[in-house]
Amino acid sequence: MNKCLSIALAALLVAPLAQADYSTQVPLKLEGEGPWYRLELPLGLQMAARHADLRDLRVLNAEGEELAYALTLGSAQPEEKRQEAAVKWFPLKGAADAEAAPAIRVQRSTTGTLVEVAPEQAGQGEQILRGWLLDASAFDEPLHRLQLDWSSDQEGFQRFSIEASDDLQHWQRWEDGQIARLSFADERVEQREVELPGAKARYLRLLWQAPQQAPALLAARVVSIENQESAPALAWSAALAPTTNKVGEYSWELPLSLPLERVRVSLPQGNVLAPVSLSSRGAGKLEWQPLTSGLLYRLPQDGKEVLQDEIELWGMPVQQLRLRVDARGGGLGKEAPSLQVAVRGTQVVFLARGSAPYRLAVGDSSARSAALPLGTLIPGYEPKRLASLGRATAPETVPEVVREAADAAQSAADWKRIGLWVVLLAGVALLGGMAFSLLRKPQASEH
Repeated sequence: MNKCLSIALAALLVAPLAQADYSTQVPLKLEGEGPWYRLELPLGLQMAARHADLRDLRVLNAEGEELAYALTLGSAQPEEKRQEAAVKWFPLKGAADAEAAPAIRVQRSTTGTLVEVAPEQAGQGEQILRGWLLDASAFDEPLHRLQLDWSSDQEGFQRFSIEASDDLQHWQRWEDGQIARLSFADERVEQREVELPGAKARYLRLLWQAPQQAPALLAARVVSIENQESAPALAWSAALAPTTNKVGEYSWELPLSLPLERVRVSLPQGNVLAPVSLSSRGAGKLEWQPLTSGLLYRLPQDGKEVLQDEIELWGMPVQQLRLRVDARGGGLGKEAPSLQVAVRGTQVVFLARGSAPYRLAVGDSSARSAALPLGTLIPGYEPKRLASLGRATAPETVPEVVREAADAAQSAADWKRIGLWVVLLAGVALLGGMAFSLLRKPQASEH
């Protein structure tokens, strides 16, 4: 009896101590029907964890009990099946001062394929190239992408409207498209692919917003992608200030190594065109390893502003990141850029039990994973059921915790680097001493 009482008292004492090890706890707000709820984990909370695999994550109820949960990690991206096909294109010519789409006459084969497209009133007024008509009638798939290639002597940004039709009489406005070709320091950067809404259409009409700059097409392809919507979303961090800031070089220290999919660099000033390179370094390491390079810009175009401030990293584990700006582009301006990082989104699915409010806790460096497989947590689970679960939300950011963790990681990394330098210098001193000793021995023997 006394033994059982002692065990019970010990359990009561250990439970609050174990919970106290979680440095970050945030309240969860529940919506919809339970008892299962899914939470899109904000990256700020993931950065407050002690382990990148979230082994220290727990869900607690008001009584302090740990609830059963599962993690659906977004690092596994569903495979996309692409189907592509080349399409025929025909010039659309019309009056230079006309605002409406050019009137055309067409000749089609018995299958609906276009054979000839010509202006309806070719003899009246000056005719200029207004756009292009694409024949996608042979491609019976939803259209998700449009790939264009054009003459190499035309550079800059070209914008156009995209309209779709099945009969060449009734047109539906889809999206605005943009292609670009820029040359910089003997390098060329191209944007040749345009997003489409994923609907079927037999014909596409591209009308340039600045017809005088309409490029001469060399090739056109349409692309259909299966399971496009099933790809997991990205979770973005709050803006992070650089830990070091030199002219043309900036670095950031994350609290832990994360598989980054993208980074976003702030461009507060306009008229920026900057080639950049990214490097990474592990905690306590001396050498930077190159990751990738890219071109950032914020430029005016046809009364609007075009912005390219993101660089793709494809899930590479990164803790320390360095951005170098090519000085030939004029830099990013006087203000140091902030950085946002993105990883594949992670969902936490948990089984609510006990009393609300419920809390999510992270930050125990000694914790082991308590996550269950999703099929164990939800008997008879099917992937389509995930969207019908109740929804939980958590605060988007915990900046003070992330900042403290980043400072601690920076301090630890600095001490590791100092230790490495001490070891290297001691080794050099030892080798120098040995060499000096060997040089003195022959002189001593001569006497």
